[in-house]
Amino acid sequence: MSQLPKPNAGILDIAPYVGGKSKAAPGVKVVKLSSNESPLGPSPKALAAFTESAKYLHRYPDGNSQKLREAISQVHKLPVEQIICGAGSDELIQFLVSAYAGVGDEVLYPEHGFLMYKIYAQSRGATPVTAPEKNLTTDVDALLAAVTERTKIVFVANPNNPTGSYISSSEMARLQKGLPPHVILAIDGAYAEFPEHADYSDGHELVASTENTIMLRTFSKIYGLGGMRIGWAYAPANIIDVLNRVRGPFNVSGAAIETGAAAMLDTEFTAAAIAHNTKWLAWLSAELSALGLTAYPSAGNFLLVGFPSGKAKNASAFLMERGLIVREVANYGLPDCLRITIGLEEDNKAVVATLKDFLAS
Repeated sequence: MSQLPKPNAGILDIAPYVGGKSKAAPGVKVVKLSSNESPLGPSPKALAAFTESAKYLHRYPDGNSQKLREAISQVHKLPVEQIICGAGSDELIQFLVSAYAGVGDEVLYPEHGFLMYKIYAQSRGATPVTAPEKNLTTDVDALLAAVTERTKIVFVANPNNPTGSYISSSEMARLQKGLPPHVILAIDGAYAEFPEHADYSDGHELVASTENTIMLRTFSKIYGLGGMRIGWAYAPANIIDVLNRVRGPFNVSGAAIETGAAAMLDTEFTAAAIAHNTKWLAWLSAELSALGLTAYPSAGNFLLVGFPSGKAKNASAFLMERGLIVREVANYGLPDCLRITIGLEEDNKAVVATLKDFLAS
């Protein structure tokens, strides 16, 4: 009989998260469009702050990330005492699930939601529950119908990855109003900087007016700092207090604090990154649609592209041969789709030319 240590129940049922590919065949120039990273990279001011922070690597960071929280507060006009920072928004999601869900509880999210919601729920012994979407978009009625007395957290990524869809501020408010007071609504705004729709909101007003809503954000997308692992959340005081109790004392590095603060305050660079995305998202959508592919409407920095049945995986391989790495999303229940990050001008044009060749082959 094996005497090996046994993990907690449910751990071995977890399918590990698999990130976007980053390598092509030897000798092929790689253009990575699989992880929704910023094609412009980080702000020059953020890079300068990172370089300067190297002088202090022997020092422990500020355990409260005060400088970073103050920068976020200044730009977003939010109370600094209701902001918490983490090693990516992933860590904050983990804190939330760890603090509020456990064995016998349920964590609810739309069927094409971020895979980490399921993984963190399973890691705590909670049951992940999905609600069907409507036209690849979060269905508020379906979510509310799936809520039970065991539901502890409802996650909604808005805009959603990998679909690119979003729900309006009024729909999000309707969802929040329909939830029991003991259920936390977690609005995952990893792509919240990109939408330019008049009816969109990142959800800050719901956090300000309720005691069971949290807004999660990241520096990995618009700020081009995926490698730094920086995330933040805005939440009511009662939730911030709980999360700070489960947070490690130095969970955000000194380099991350300095770099993130500089990136947040460089609003001109952020605006340029948004403008780049707006221009090339529209262009790529139109060009791929002209090829006969389905470019689903997107409020993010990527496109979900539908292919004829059975063709998506072959298209991914064809792109890979030319060094263009995109994301297969069969693990999200979308086997006939690829997710393509908006890249630099030459990257976007290369994707269109390569897919034109693929469809003609």
